[in-house]
Amino acid sequence: KVEKMLMADGMVRPRETLGREALVEKIREYAEKSRATILSQIKKMGTSCDWSRLAYTFDEKRNRAVNELFCRMYKDGLIYRGYRVVNWSVKGQSTLSDDEIIFVERPAKLYTFKYSADFPIAIATTRPETKLGDTAVAVHPSDARYASYIGQVFTVDVGAAKPLQIKIIADEQVDPDFGTGALGVTPAHSSVDFAMYEKQKAIGEPIDLIAVIGSDGKMTKEAGESYTGLSVEDARAKFVVRLKEQNLLLNEEDITQNVGTSDRYGDVIESLPMTQWWLDVKKEIPSKGKSLCDLMRDAVTTGLDGDPSKKVILTPDRFTKLYLDRVDHLRDWCLSRQIWWGHRIPVWYRSEEIYVGTEAPEGEGWEQDPDTLDTWFSSGSWTFSTLGWPEKTKDLKTFHPTQWIQMGYEILYLWLMRMILMSSYALDEVPFKDAYIHGMLRDQHGEKFSKSMGNGIDPIEVIDEYGCDALRISLLIG
Repeated sequence: KVEKMLMADGMVRPRETLGREALVEKIREYAEKSRATILSQIKKMGTSCDWSRLAYTFDEKRNRAVNELFCRMYKDGLIYRGYRVVNWSVKGQSTLSDDEIIFVERPAKLYTFKYSADFPIAIATTRPETKLGDTAVAVHPSDARYASYIGQVFTVDVGAAKPLQIKIIADEQVDPDFGTGALGVTPAHSSVDFAMYEKQKAIGEPIDLIAVIGSDGKMTKEAGESYTGLSVEDARAKFVVRLKEQNLLLNEEDITQNVGTSDRYGDVIESLPMTQWWLDVKKEIPSKGKSLCDLMRDAVTTGLDGDPSKKVILTPDRFTKLYLDRVDHLRDWCLSRQIWWGHRIPVWYRSEEIYVGTEAPEGEGWEQDPDTLDTWFSSGSWTFSTLGWPEKTKDLKTFHPTQWIQMGYEILYLWLMRMILMSSYALDEVPFKDAYIHGMLRDQHGEKFSKSMGNGIDPIEVIDEYGCDALRISLLIG
């Protein structure tokens, strides 16, 4: 928000112009003004709060709780640093989680082609430019059409920096009835394909990983001299021209496609391989004998430890099914963000040494990781970090788990699920007993009220004109 305001005032690149400390200070100033506005609105709407317990995400106590939680998870082997495919916003120059992606329907083209005239299998894709980094073709293991090719490796020249080694692999995820029943595998630019890459590595039959798109959204030198430096769109057009010239394009079809975009910046998300910090949601926690996914599932079904009193009731009940479906398909959570406003990751580096701790290490030469934590990591601990955790305070004993919470459905996965994850891990307790999930305020075009879009209605203006009761009853009716 602040970067956009600075750019509107004529500053071209706020980060480069101001540097980290100066930009963060401007954001802090804006946050303080916003805090006053928000508190004024809450008071004017008649909300009865215990203001003596007012807490702020980035205050000292909350920062300590966040660092403590990170360190405990790291020591339990749940947090790791790994080279994996991430969701990358080129415009924002930062990673984002699966839950932060907004899918938008857009027209697209589906291209069916062969890598070369003598390649035995045709594949289909909406992103031909990524095929410059293909390292395999996946088919269903029981598909008789391709059974004799499984395990074979073909050398093909598609114009990349060097000829590609395309291995035919078997994977049960492939739908033999979709398209040609064969998928071009690009491990560097698809999380699904990266999972196939890891699976092949695990069984001792590795395939290559070639990154042909960079963090700037431009094609890399690995894409080949003809494509290096081109935008994704220009590389796509050029690759298709080449396919046509060599009579390799078998079909070109207009389709409608769900495209993943950044909720913060609106740009199309690129899947890129990067070294980031991750939270393993499926690894067994030593002290519990269960994974974070297991705990999240127990919390809304049997109750933690099979205790019905340690259970969260979701209302309306239909959200329970949505919640459980997401838990079943949950992937490791990318925790690191390249934005500057957030909790700095409590990790320091010195030469080959790595130090993880709640406080900076002693000695010279240590540099803290420049990345910040996903904001939902700190928000996930809110029910107990606000009550004094990690200290065993009287407030924590008296008021946790909290009784009831309400939220809009759009943060069911972002916040509710993360609070259950954090509380069940840190306290062996659910964060709240009942969660009431409601709809969202939208503008006349059906878009949700958004600070970044600036399309909201100031509740104070409504109160001044119609009164607080009128505002409340209209929201209840809606």
